[in-house]
Amino acid sequence: MKKKDLKKMLSNLPKHPNILGRDRLFNSAVLILLVKKEGEYHILFQKRAANISQGGDICFPGGGFEKEHDKNFKQTALRETKEELGIKKKDIKIVGQLDTMVAPIGAVVEVFVGVIKKKTLKTMKIDKSEVEKTILIPLSFFKKNKAVEYTLRSEVKPYHINEKGEKEIYFPVKELNLPKFYHEPWGNKRHKVWVYKYKNNVIWGMTSIILLDFLNKY
Repeated sequence: MKKKDLKKMLSNLPKHPNILGRDRLFNSAVLILLVKKEGEYHILFQKRAANISQGGDICFPGGGFEKEHDKNFKQTALRETKEELGIKKKDIKIVGQLDTMVAPIGAVVEVFVGVIKKKTLKTMKIDKSEVEKTILIPLSFFKKNKAVEYTLRSEVKPYHINEKGEKEIYFPVKELNLPKFYHEPWGNKRHKVWVYKYKNNVIWGMTSIILLDFLNKY
């Protein structure tokens, strides 16, 4: 490599390192909304409508980054909250941000923390096509009731047997002459899943991971 080529390469290095391959991942933002009720702060969750992706799950308001509408991820969180719950930007005070979450499913999640007033709950207009209902849970509940830990196992599969019994090849490991280890599903990685139960509601997945990170700072 010539000196000028090295100089050019170094000039192209990121000034502020980000997440490698971020442009190939689903970029999103969520908002942890706090509201003071009866002298205690509560977290506002929502239950996803049954007919959408991950329907029935409990989550924070938020969604995907849209470059035609959002200048940054804070705008994403505020816009999605307005669309889903009808809470306007002017009624939300952003007080902080958690670390960026990179989920195994190929999603990057930016997490913001905001505060709303109790009266704002009365003016919410839920989009029923996306949200079944909202749930207020006091912070004290999470401090008194620790999450239950479970384990899931994930595998990398180079092929799949479809409903017709046919083998669908995704990654031609044999043709690439890769070691036999890769000819069958590999990985078998175990990872923890944290679950909270509040009345008839179950909080798990990415939401519980984000929640745990937030609670560790409380």
